[in-house]
Amino acid sequence: QLQLVESGGGLVQPGGSLTLSCAASGFFFEGEDMAWARQVPGQGLERVARIQPYGGPADYADSVKGRFTISRDNAKSALYLQMNNLNPEDTAVYYCNVPRLELRGQGTQVTVSS
Repeated sequence: QLQLVESGGGLVQPGGSLTLSCAASGFFFEGEDMAWARQVPGQGLERVARIQPYGGPADYADSVKGRFTISRDNAKSALYLQMNNLNPEDTAVYYCNVPRLELRGQGTQVTVSS
């Protein structure tokens, strides 16, 4: 069964940091590009970052460049998103997804507020 399970969201103050995790199962994880996306209620899905299966430069949305870092551990079938210097505009539900399979998890809420 194809499955993505995100964790690590929560409430953080502006300027703070969070690390999101995604546990993948049911497909050949190390063969797929993986990505993080986010969505604010009433708005469309925004691609945040994307990473290739084996190294290579990652792609980031302009809004998060220099603050967010996507990484993966193929041995654990895990995807991560390190988020630093968070601001209120980063508040959203964050989804782990597999672009080629059009698969995404249930999401984890990130709220940036003082």
